[in-house]
Amino acid sequence: MSRVAVAGATGYVGGRLVPRLLEAGHEVRVLTRSPDKLRDVPWGSRVDVVEGTLEEEAAARALVEGIDVVFYLVHSMGGPGAFERTERLCALHLGAAARSAGVGRIVYLSGLHPEGELSRHLASRTEVGHILEHAGVPTLVLQAGLLIGSGSASFEMIRHLTDVLPVMPAPRWVLNRIQPIAVRDALHYLLAAADLPPGSAGTFDIGGLDVLTYAQMMRGYAEAAGLRQPVVLALPVLTPWLAGQWVNLVTPIPRGLALPLVESLQHDCVMRDRSIDALIPPPAGGLTGYRRSVELALLKIEADAVETSWATARASAEPAEPLPSDPDWSGRTVFTDVRERTTAAAPERVWEVIEGIGGDNGWYSMPLAWSVRGWMDKLGGGVGLRRGRRSRSSLQLNDVVDWWRVEALEPGRLLRLRAEMKAPGGAWLELRVDPDGSGSVYRQRAVFFPRGLAGRLYWLAVLPFHGVIFRSMAERITRAAQGR
Repeated sequence: MSRVAVAGATGYVGGRLVPRLLEAGHEVRVLTRSPDKLRDVPWGSRVDVVEGTLEEEAAARALVEGIDVVFYLVHSMGGPGAFERTERLCALHLGAAARSAGVGRIVYLSGLHPEGELSRHLASRTEVGHILEHAGVPTLVLQAGLLIGSGSASFEMIRHLTDVLPVMPAPRWVLNRIQPIAVRDALHYLLAAADLPPGSAGTFDIGGLDVLTYAQMMRGYAEAAGLRQPVVLALPVLTPWLAGQWVNLVTPIPRGLALPLVESLQHDCVMRDRSIDALIPPPAGGLTGYRRSVELALLKIEADAVETSWATARASAEPAEPLPSDPDWSGRTVFTDVRERTTAAAPERVWEVIEGIGGDNGWYSMPLAWSVRGWMDKLGGGVGLRRGRRSRSSLQLNDVVDWWRVEALEPGRLLRLRAEMKAPGGAWLELRVDPDGSGSVYRQRAVFFPRGLAGRLYWLAVLPFHGVIFRSMAERITRAAQGR
């Protein structure tokens, strides 16, 4: 196996590639500006960490010393300032260091692009590839289409635009042809690149099975997510700059990312050939189609009601799953209401109240409001509040509690309920208690995953009531526990 270095290990692709390299038996060294980001990563103790950036020649040399293969996964998405100069400098430093250290191969993940004039972002990434190819080290440049997976900036733009806008005014580039690739397939090519014969080099396009317009990708996402098909209106008046501002306005994607993403969609981005197949055959099960790629990216929606941990950063995890290293703006939109109270009551007393919630015992806050919501649910064809509960004082997994169902149960510590009421999204209520000296800490969390624009409007509509209901609920549960 090879000694491998990864520049960009804390990025979207790097955070998914490193555990797979380790699983394949490679020795791995990583470069990061902030080693603290790797402190809680399960594989953090299995890699050699170099602190710094490729802007520093010393850091570049430390990264590649004694290394067989270097993965170059660092790139800027643009923004203010001369990012092209920074990218050029990093590529020059890495190339010179790799040549001096006798590195056997550089593997660079670039972007799929057409011939001719390019956006600043794609032009810079193309220049980086040329610099590395002329560094005197065999270099494999993989030019990938839009990466489809939770956390990928390209996918997140599709996700948020489709979730929020049932009607989308868009520039004409929504009709340009694009060849996306599932992140699992991109990782397949990268992982295989570590084991190629010496001297393997060249520039190759990689992409998925489907060639689609951006409008078709949005509609495909909507279908996979169970949303109504968006109406996409291609307008001739929106410039790339205006479109970038629009994306920034209606999605959480930062302006510094939105603009280069939009600029990069001005032309068709389709594979010119599949010569990569002669060097690295497709995955054993075949490439992943766009619809399946989206389904994999959405696979963990309900599991994410409990915050994702770094435990998912393992080789056996689905690459499309979210990781804690992904940006704050990535992933499914989630709304929460979190309450915490310290009480002199012992944990077992608090747990008695938690386990007895609902049914005849009620919900410890504004009974009329809960009843009204139950009636509304019943009128809408839902289950309402009349299902009650099996036992007045104890619960088991999958038990019904009014319009909730017990999804997780750790006796004496945690109860998580999943809502089965009619709502434009998924909802959970989590109640837990932890010891705190002679008393305890009660923690309460309501979680809502909105479905489309209706889900967001629903949350905003009930938000004022939540402020009263959930605050009162936390206070009365702890008060009831102290009175027992």
